[in-house]
Amino acid sequence: MQRSLWILVNSALLLALVVILLGGWTRINYAGLGCPDWPGCYGTLVLPNEPSQLQQLQASFPGQPIDTYKGWLEMTHRYAAGTLGLLILAIAVISYKARKIGLSLGYLPTSLLILVTLQALFGMWTVTLKLLPPIVTLHLLGGLLTLTLLFMFRAKLHLKSIYTTQPTSPSNKPLPQLSFSAIRMKIIIGVVLLFCQLALGGWTSANYAGWACPDWIVCHQETNIALDFSRGFELSTDLEANYEGGLLPLEARAAIQMTHRAMALLLICYLLWLGWNLYKVSSAFKRPIQLVLILAISQAGLGVANVIWAVPLPLATAHHAGAVGLLLAMLWLYQRSTRFSKGVTHAAL
Repeated sequence: MQRSLWILVNSALLLALVVILLGGWTRINYAGLGCPDWPGCYGTLVLPNEPSQLQQLQASFPGQPIDTYKGWLEMTHRYAAGTLGLLILAIAVISYKARKIGLSLGYLPTSLLILVTLQALFGMWTVTLKLLPPIVTLHLLGGLLTLTLLFMFRAKLHLKSIYTTQPTSPSNKPLPQLSFSAIRMKIIIGVVLLFCQLALGGWTSANYAGWACPDWIVCHQETNIALDFSRGFELSTDLEANYEGGLLPLEARAAIQMTHRAMALLLICYLLWLGWNLYKVSSAFKRPIQLVLILAISQAGLGVANVIWAVPLPLATAHHAGAVGLLLAMLWLYQRSTRFSKGVTHAAL
């Protein structure tokens, strides 16, 4: 049963990563409303290719021109998300059965099942509320949280397998115990800051504010723009509007963009400080903190490049993927500190 869980959790983790990347690709290609209805697409689960069939579908949606490319992007994302939901359901069922044989996995199976159900609702509302920015942002964060919980689930299963298969021997001693509660707290703060930055990135994308500031140090070198933070972070209440392309004025979008940049600078400074602290603790943290810093600096470079070249599709995609990679690297770092604190040997790390 533990082996079945291991296979399912690894499959779900990989698929969650694909779903998040597909969601970003869909959003970047302005395909969030590629299907104006939910859960189908123009009333069907599979878009036809025949022009006559497309004309029949178009008659049912006269105000929404059919774009088969965007429709298939959106449906591919939905198919992948639906498959992920089934995998998580299977994980929850097997985890429940595993409790009867003494394999307790705590709150993770139930939390994942609740979260993926909420994600389905947010996916529906993203379409029915026509890309309402708070819903789009929460949908992105829900996907990242799903990935986080699956990563934690995998780490917990791996740790249980280490304890059951790795004998204790004089040549395989645990690493010395240090103040791990302080170490983990520093890493958790880093993860929280990263999630704040990811939320700001989602808000920036949902409001189409990536192009609001054409200069990478200040917003506009030649134009004095009064940043409108109140409008930029006001929760939208018009449930009838179509938010594709964004509705906020330039001043509000510029405020969002500059806040995103300021948070990025704060996050990088904190991660540099965290890396310096962890290097002094143990070489066990060397590889994950190196990856974290490389990805963080790369993300900063991609952010500057997106500003300079006005958010081209390849750079926007790389920036999205880099953010997900940075989250995984931070989770790896936290996992390393958790194993370290429980006395797992260096070889098992």
